Amino acid sequence: MTSIATFSYATCAAAFLLLGLLLASSWRGRPHSRALAAACTVTALWALAIALQAPGDHSSDRWVNSLGILRSAAWSGVLVLLSGNYRKESGKMPFRLQPALVLGAAFYLLYLLGTAAGQWSIGFANERAFIPSVAASVGLAVLGMLLVEQLYRNKPVQERWAIKFACIGIGGMFAYDFYLYSDTMLFRQINPDIWAARGIINTLTVPLLAFSIARSASWSTELAVSRRVMFHSAALFGSAIYLLAMGSAGYYLRYFGGSWGTVMQVSFLFGALVLLVGILFSGTFRAWLKVVISKHFYTYNYDYREEWLRFTRTLSEHGPGLGQRVIQAVGALVESPGGALWIRRESGHCVPAAAWHAVLPSAEEPLDSPFCCFLEQREWVVDLQEYAQNPDKYDSVPLPEWLAGFQRGWLVVPLILQGRLFGMVVLQRPRSPINLNWEVIDLLKIAGSQAASYLAQEEAGNALMVARQFESFNRMSTFVVHDLKNLVSQLSLLTSNAEKHKDNPEFQRDMLETLDFSVQKMRLLLQRLGRSVAPSHPAPLALDHVLREAVADKAAFEPRPSLDIGDATLKVVADHERLERVLGHLIQNAIEATARNGRISIRMARKGDAAEITISDTGEGMSEEFIRDRLFKPFESTKSAGMGIGVFESREYISELGGALEVTSSQPGGTTFKIMLPLHGVEAETVNIAA
Repeated sequence: MTSIATFSYATCAAAFLLLGLLLASSWRGRPHSRALAAACTVTALWALAIALQAPGDHSSDRWVNSLGILRSAAWSGVLVLLSGNYRKESGKMPFRLQPALVLGAAFYLLYLLGTAAGQWSIGFANERAFIPSVAASVGLAVLGMLLVEQLYRNKPVQERWAIKFACIGIGGMFAYDFYLYSDTMLFRQINPDIWAARGIINTLTVPLLAFSIARSASWSTELAVSRRVMFHSAALFGSAIYLLAMGSAGYYLRYFGGSWGTVMQVSFLFGALVLLVGILFSGTFRAWLKVVISKHFYTYNYDYREEWLRFTRTLSEHGPGLGQRVIQAVGALVESPGGALWIRRESGHCVPAAAWHAVLPSAEEPLDSPFCCFLEQREWVVDLQEYAQNPDKYDSVPLPEWLAGFQRGWLVVPLILQGRLFGMVVLQRPRSPINLNWEVIDLLKIAGSQAASYLAQEEAGNALMVARQFESFNRMSTFVVHDLKNLVSQLSLLTSNAEKHKDNPEFQRDMLETLDFSVQKMRLLLQRLGRSVAPSHPAPLALDHVLREAVADKAAFEPRPSLDIGDATLKVVADHERLERVLGHLIQNAIEATARNGRISIRMARKGDAAEITISDTGEGMSEEFIRDRLFKPFESTKSAGMGIGVFESREYISELGGALEVTSSQPGGTTFKIMLPLHGVEAETVNIAA
């Protein structure tokens, strides 16, 4: 076996020496020819040292393994150079030098790991030095295979044909080293057959390298490593170093632990593995690693292509509502774990619309408030921590009270659409500290504008859908009118014949059947048209009279509503019929939602310059999600025979009068509708009421 190993490694030395001479002479003008020639020379010296090593003589092991380290380092360096030449960026070291420094530090660390026991030996003279040295060799092989994989993956498809044989050849050497030393760690001794075949395996890679060098004119020298690759590579490399260190520590625990050695080793390794998994799945650690990579390896904080693809993909994908996706997409740019979204409405307020990993506040912000005006005019991203230290930088604009109480509030990102404030996103503090420089601020601004366009498109789509539904409703009314016309024709014919045949018993029976059919038909039509919009005739009304009539119409139902008039002198400007229908609809809803033994209370009182009407019940109640997403949406109804426009019409008409409709509910506990209407007077007369 000794003669076979000698022949194997001697052949390897001759093959790499020949390839090195070709690179130094005929192929000296090829890309990276000097680095390739140096790697071939080191490999040839390493193979020659093994071939000349006398059987049983371990005095030269230190030189052999030192050359083995240089061999692995040389081919790893070649892989780094083949990955591309990176243009120098202002104020930073060329990117291609930084991986070289990282690799050099890694090799040095692995070397110290292997020699920690006092010597670098793969023999059996010192068992304590044997396992760490083999583990270090496994780490070098894993690192080499990782570099090969990254090199091939990041090459454009049209350039892979020129580099693939070099990847196969160099990767084959590292892969065989991994196989050799993994087998050694498993059986705690080197397999002589695998060791002897190593020279032949390395020799077989020479033709692959030569064939790839012949195509080296097509090797690209412009390649950039993406941030995703750097992130995963750094995480994988750090995990490998961590596992090697923990494995070595576990080995020494077993060696010095006596009878408890095995138990201590297994417990320690399991705990170390659990800790590693926890760190790798930690959002804070991942955010910190991304920030470190962007800060130390790149001039710019973002890979804009990747960030914009991810941002657009998040906004476009299915799943939670668009509001939550907007918060998630904007927050991901600065590693924020959550936030809330406010959107402007026709009422003149920015209302809370969605929350992501945060409690959604209920406070609204008027669009004419100093804070909203500041956001619209300056289009600035407001850093709440910076504002607390230096409010003069933001013109000392007063912050809303609800913003001061927002949990872990950090940034307010305005959503600007066509020069107007469409809404705002309030983000929570990030998992890892972020430097808010001009690049981050500009990215948040343009992301806010993009998000505003998505939200506006959704709002326009919803408005178009409502318009189409109303068009369908009007079309249905046309058919109802047609049915009424037929009924009127039948009754007119019946009336015209009554005088002539009124004494005929058969005619009387037919007349009664026709009348009964017509009544049933008209009742059905009235139920369908009971919520149709009638012409409005606004005038000063005694509000207590309107409310008493609405309650009286529901007196036959159970539970019977109770009415409390706090001030009977209140007057409002409204259309009597429409206002009574709105109040009647809300009372009817309360009756239908309450059990027979429940209670419905209606109260009217004066509150400042407005009249306040509260309709409370002890029914089943409604969830916050239902109130926010479905209650005021037209054609959404939980009743089997409902048309879903009653509450929508009620809020629209109350808003048309200059008032407001508020809802509070709990499950169980009941629901309270609160109606605020401006009183008839100087202020009320200035309100423009649409007829």
